[in-house]
Amino acid sequence: MAPPLVNFIVVGVQKAGTTALYDYLADDPGVALSRVKEVHFFDDESIDWAAPDYSAYHAQFDAGGPQIRGEATPIYLYWPGSLERIRAYNPAVRLIVMLRDPVERAWSHWRMEYSRGVEDQPFSWCIREGRQRLFEAQPWGVHREFSYVERGFYGEQIERLFSIFPREQVLILAAEELRNAPSASLAKVGGFLGLQDRGAVDHRQVHVGQEVGGDLAAADVEFLRALYGRDMARLKDLTGITFW
Repeated sequence: MAPPLVNFIVVGVQKAGTTALYDYLADDPGVALSRVKEVHFFDDESIDWAAPDYSAYHAQFDAGGPQIRGEATPIYLYWPGSLERIRAYNPAVRLIVMLRDPVERAWSHWRMEYSRGVEDQPFSWCIREGRQRLFEAQPWGVHREFSYVERGFYGEQIERLFSIFPREQVLILAAEELRNAPSASLAKVGGFLGLQDRGAVDHRQVHVGQEVGGDLAAADVEFLRALYGRDMARLKDLTGITFW
């Protein structure tokens, strides 16, 4: 007997509260989550996607238990081919996207990579000249670590998402919503996934990054807001969401 399909995935975005959402959902007895938060299955370029073997993916989930099964790998929204692979796996899957001010997201992303030692260049350089590094990467034009700016083009990514999945299968939630009103946010998620109402939940802060790199410069904020301006308008047209 084939294992049940994973029926919801948090597909984005990095540094926007996906770890907190995963942590909250782990407390829900009606949910079976993957053993590790980020499974990184659908962005794995070593898999033969012409004939994928899903056994390793299903092995991330305990046999039996709740039938609402999910994972959270926030690179899926950004990584080319991931959404199409998810659709081929389960066309009825429900997808959750968490968003955060893209300037703050880029800054938080850089701080994480800098504290890990992956990045050794200043943020100002990374969001300007450093973007050229993506054109030396494989696949061309994308990068797992140095995509500080690119992951923030939400309008472009959501438009692509809506071209692959029906809108009714997608829930978009702002990180600020979950942080400031977790009970209401989780009620929204629960309704979307068909979970029983859990009532009020205790506020928690999860996965706070190490403080590095000083303060975000006003010139960098201005530069990125100008860069994201057209895409932010596209996001608002698509979803009604805007961050400034």
